[in-house]
Amino acid sequence: MKKFIAIYHAAPEAMAQMSEATPEQKNEGMKHWMAWKEKAGNAVLDFGAPLMGGIAIDTSGTKTTSTKQVSGYSIVQAEDAEAAQALFNGHPHLHWHPTASVELHEFVEM
Repeated sequence: MKKFIAIYHAAPEAMAQMSEATPEQKNEGMKHWMAWKEKAGNAVLDFGAPLMGGIAIDTSGTKTTSTKQVSGYSIVQAEDAEAAQALFNGHPHLHWHPTASVELHEFVEM
């Protein structure tokens, strides 16, 4: 099995919308995430977490506010990239805001 990190992206306005949701709205949204996790089963190695903001550090050590729109991550396993991609068919992140996307990267053995 190969491991992949799914990096969730969404625009700042989407993240602001999420942070302003009521507890009931957040719970309702999490139902969809938990259903995805249940469906994916053992393929989900690390369910992950939401991420807010970030700091970019360049080669000189200069730190600036990140301009990447990273909003969370998960780690999954699959036979290959195609199977990993299939895990995200119908994923709830892709349906909550028009700016949402998922990026998959395969882990490289060291």
